[in-house]
Amino acid sequence: MALRELPYRAASVIYRDVRPAVSSIRPSCRRSASTDTVLDLQSSSSLSVPPLSEDIAKGYDPVARSKARKGKLPPSRYQFRSPRYYRGPLHPHQPPPVSDPSSRLFQPGPFSLPRLEQTYQTTIAPDLFVLRYQHFPPGYRAPVKDERLREWTGESPYFKNRPLRPPRGSSHLRLLTPPPTFRNIPEITRVTVHSMVPDAQENSAHLHVAGMVVQAISNVRVTSHKARHNVVAWGLREGKHVSVTASIEREDTFHFLSKLIDVVLPRIKEWKGVSGTSGDSSGNISFGLTPDVVSLFPEIEVNYDMYPPKMIPGCHITIHTSASNDRDARLLLQSIGIPFHGKLVN
Repeated sequence: MALRELPYRAASVIYRDVRPAVSSIRPSCRRSASTDTVLDLQSSSSLSVPPLSEDIAKGYDPVARSKARKGKLPPSRYQFRSPRYYRGPLHPHQPPPVSDPSSRLFQPGPFSLPRLEQTYQTTIAPDLFVLRYQHFPPGYRAPVKDERLREWTGESPYFKNRPLRPPRGSSHLRLLTPPPTFRNIPEITRVTVHSMVPDAQENSAHLHVAGMVVQAISNVRVTSHKARHNVVAWGLREGKHVSVTASIEREDTFHFLSKLIDVVLPRIKEWKGVSGTSGDSSGNISFGLTPDVVSLFPEIEVNYDMYPPKMIPGCHITIHTSASNDRDARLLLQSIGIPFHGKLVN
């Protein structure tokens, strides 16, 4: 039986060794239909085309050509204009995503990767994830929490089908803190720089100087605001320009924070840090800078003679984060180098 199978085994071994060689020889024996075309394309080059004559180049006038055209060009059939307002998910006209260039909210970039953002992505974000980690052993059951909104109790017909009441003591509800995961690591979203200039009501030069200063340190065009009401205690009059604001987003945020942390804050004498009570219970931290500190920014210091010293304003800086409470926001700001002092209020 073994002798009968010997020729078959020998033939299979020979075919296994010879098959790769045969398959490699087969393409060389076959001619492709595009061989001649490829050779023609390789032999030609755009550099071999002679340039246009100077008379043709100088005589080309696109404006005169468009004016000489008798009729207008046909409009594009696929022209799309993003809707100005979002009218809900069921509306037939939906705005494109923000990443689409046709969107009204599209912003090109990013054009740079700041060092602070690199540090956040490589070091700070993993450390925050570890510090916020909560371990629940198998079989753990979370305690039942009471409802945040109260029901209307009573037999009055006015209590039926009414929305739930807010909690006692205050109508303000804090943001719910979701369980920490790798998807909701706190990050800095934007920074707002606001400067109050009440002297601008008498002399508009104060408002212009404040706008130039805030625009220089933030690299963002500022927006001026008017007083809405008359406030005698603050000396505000309705309809007068009293402040300027700049909203810093994207990579400009990290450029501004790195400049603030590495250059400005270390040069403040006897500065304890940001107050531990700062925060709006929603992950946003605010602190103020005096006019002397604002003049320490490199953009102001290098052109200090351009600004009148008595007109350089102070400013309030608000750092907006994606955290839902002040504790996580403060932990994020401490990791990038902003100190806090006093009693910490979460």
